[in-house]
Amino acid sequence: MLAKTMITGTITPLKTSDTGTAAIALMDEYRVSHLPIVNDVELLGVISETDIFNMASFDDPVGTCPLSITGAYVTEGEHIYEVIKTFSEHRLSLLPVVNDKNHYLGAITLQTMAEYIAMITASDNPGGIIVLEVNEKDYSLSEIAMIVESNDAKVLSLYLHSIPDSTKLEITLKLNRIDIGPVLQTFNRYNYIVMASFSDQDIYQEGLKDRFDSLMNYLNI
Repeated sequence: MLAKTMITGTITPLKTSDTGTAAIALMDEYRVSHLPIVNDVELLGVISETDIFNMASFDDPVGTCPLSITGAYVTEGEHIYEVIKTFSEHRLSLLPVVNDKNHYLGAITLQTMAEYIAMITASDNPGGIIVLEVNEKDYSLSEIAMIVESNDAKVLSLYLHSIPDSTKLEITLKLNRIDIGPVLQTFNRYNYIVMASFSDQDIYQEGLKDRFDSLMNYLNI
């Protein structure tokens, strides 16, 4: 997934002549705390809500306002991982996208990015989640996939996290199977450490229990 495919077409950029008052009004409308400033077609930068509140007067044009954020943009051909990284580094609510001439193409909102993250992690697909712990030298993607597929399941997504101050990895698997019991048993036979496991079945049962408890509390009032 590339940045250009994630652009939200509803965001109107600011012009340098727009006032701080106009900028705050747009931020309220779009429910963001950042907006791009564009001169004709060229991206000049990103102004934050804090920058505007630091202005001497809200009637001043945003073009005269010092910007506290620099380098807050991605080019149209950059991968979603770079989009996520830039969002995180600058703590943005909105990220401009430009072409190779620094021409503004549009912006990606935090909400849109979250939707794409859900897509690439298969969060919106039914299935179970397994969290494993392995030594870095023992990590084998082919073996993990073999164990999963030997139980008529498939890996929808997988991501790694290095455990601080250790040589171990935390591996999170999202599977396309709700009943992950057989997969867990196989991982145990292969001496994998299963740190945690979750399934839609568990979540459904917990949801029913929560709703039942709420109903009982209501009836007891």
